[in-house]
Amino acid sequence: MIKDIRMMITIVVLAGGMLACTSPHTSSGRTPEAEQMLTELKEVSRQNHFLFGHHDDPVYGIGWGGDENRSDVKSVCGDYPAMMSFDLGRIELGGDKNLDNVPIERLRREIIAQYERGGMVSLSWHTDNPVTGKDAWDVSDSTVVASVLPGGAQHDKFMGWMGTIADFMNSLTTSDGRKVPVLFRPWHEHTGSWFWWGQALCSATEYKALWRMTYEFMQQKGVKHLLYAYSPGTEPNNTAEYLERYPGDDIIDLIGFDTYQFDRREYLNNMEKALTILTEVGQSHDKPTAVTETGYEAVPDSTWWTETLMPVISKYPISYVLVWRNARERPNHYYAPYPGQASANDFVKFHADPRTLFVRDMKTKK
Repeated sequence: MIKDIRMMITIVVLAGGMLACTSPHTSSGRTPEAEQMLTELKEVSRQNHFLFGHHDDPVYGIGWGGDENRSDVKSVCGDYPAMMSFDLGRIELGGDKNLDNVPIERLRREIIAQYERGGMVSLSWHTDNPVTGKDAWDVSDSTVVASVLPGGAQHDKFMGWMGTIADFMNSLTTSDGRKVPVLFRPWHEHTGSWFWWGQALCSATEYKALWRMTYEFMQQKGVKHLLYAYSPGTEPNNTAEYLERYPGDDIIDLIGFDTYQFDRREYLNNMEKALTILTEVGQSHDKPTAVTETGYEAVPDSTWWTETLMPVISKYPISYVLVWRNARERPNHYYAPYPGQASANDFVKFHADPRTLFVRDMKTKK
């Protein structure tokens, strides 16, 4: 059954969309569809609801890969996640698959399909290290960010990479020519130092410049259907630390954080701290908030969804919570249940909770 909140949100969104449709772009420069997405993200959290999300949900799962119309989440609860995320890593190199060996054409098709069924999409970008040629986790060189900025040795190459990403973004169109709105989440977890754009690998000024260069390049390429997410880890201890590398309200549309459970007590403490900071920053900057990545690998706790995750996130006005992928190539590297998994029954209860939104709870944006 569609939850009542969706009816109220749809009225707000459609009203905004009717006004916006007189022009291909709104006064903000975004497409009407992107404006609708932003309105929904704000309205969901205001009504004490949140979207559930899962990374790479329809392209592979436990014991399968490449099947059509399949999802571990859907196999458990009968419904797709309302938010799906995918990664653009390696697309910049011009190959036919991303870093998780998903064909680019399949990614494009699934992004459009998720939008057309009423859901939302977030895209991260674990881009390779342009200096060393290794992956995004290669932190052997501390000059990478500086090298891709204007005047840097890798700037021209990196602009070519971003051009490929922009072309992919612009190819995300429906059959009637509308560009599919997506939440773009590059340069994430920068408060750690495990990516080449991390805290110890560049200055705050360089990091902000990387963000601004990315945003301005996409604008120049006509990529106006993106919302942008700022997504550190849980390292910040207060709002000042959270905002230390914040690129600006004129660029960022949503703020969030990434964190995973290893020890339950530590996880809950990190969640409480980060959500408190996030709520304060979101309210002062008028930005929707989200737990942009989280999860408990292999979900060994049979009641994790209703007794660990739900109690903490339900106290805060988040727009969505997203768990990471169910890797088909790495045993026990999964974050959503599949049929027969220890937490599957508890996840059904989580799905049934009136605060959670899955794709059937989302009104079509047509």
